[in-house]
Amino acid sequence: MSLPALALPGQLLGPSSSYAPGPGTHLHASNIYASLSGRPTTTIHPSPLPIKNTPPGKPVLTIPRLHSASPSAELGPVGGRVSNTNALPRVGDVVVGKVVRCMVRQVNVAVMVVYTSGSGGKGEGVVCADDMQGVVRREDVRATEKDKVLVGEGFRVGDLVRAVVISLGDQSNYYLSTAGNELGVIMATSEDGNIMVPISWKEFRDPVTGETETRKVAKPL
Repeated sequence: MSLPALALPGQLLGPSSSYAPGPGTHLHASNIYASLSGRPTTTIHPSPLPIKNTPPGKPVLTIPRLHSASPSAELGPVGGRVSNTNALPRVGDVVVGKVVRCMVRQVNVAVMVVYTSGSGGKGEGVVCADDMQGVVRREDVRATEKDKVLVGEGFRVGDLVRAVVISLGDQSNYYLSTAGNELGVIMATSEDGNIMVPISWKEFRDPVTGETETRKVAKPL
C-alpha cells in the first residue's frame, strides 16, 4: 500500500505490521491513520523506539504540521497546494472543511480543501487560500430517513467533514451533502479535548476516557 501524496485527518495510511505510528498519526484496529493534514513521511530508526512492540528498523510514519509563510507557498510534491486564487468548487467536487456553526436545520462549514470531480476525495487536492462557506442542510445529511435526522447528533462545531458539492447555492454558500458512506465527519474531538476514533457509522470513541459520541461518520478512504 503506497502512501498518499497528501493525507487528511482520518485517512488510512497503512497497516501497523508495516509501519509504526509517529507524530501526526494514530493507531486504531491494527491500522495507522492520519491525525493531521499534510504529507506523510517515513523514517527508519536503527535503534529500538520508545513505542510499544516496535522493533528496530521499522519505518515510522509521521505527518509534520504545515506552517506556510504566505498563502502562495507550495507544499512541495504533495498533492495539495495553497492557491493564490481560491479553487472554486464545482458540482460533484469533494471538499473537506471544518464545522463552524450547528443549527437545527443546517450545518455551516468552512471549506478548506477541494478535490476535482471523479477523485472521490483521493489523490490531489487544492488547499484554499481563504475559507469558503458551505452548508449541509438537514435533508442532505444522509440518504435515508431524512425526516428523522437530528443535525446536532451528526455534527459538532470543530469537526472536520468530507462532503460533496451538490449545488453552487447562493452568493455566500455552496450546498453540500454528506449522504454517502464515505462522506461525513472524518475527525472529531471529544468534550474532554481528545481526538476520537470511529467505531461505527454513527459513533466516535474517546480513546482516553472510553466515552462515545454520536456523529455522521465517514467511512475511511
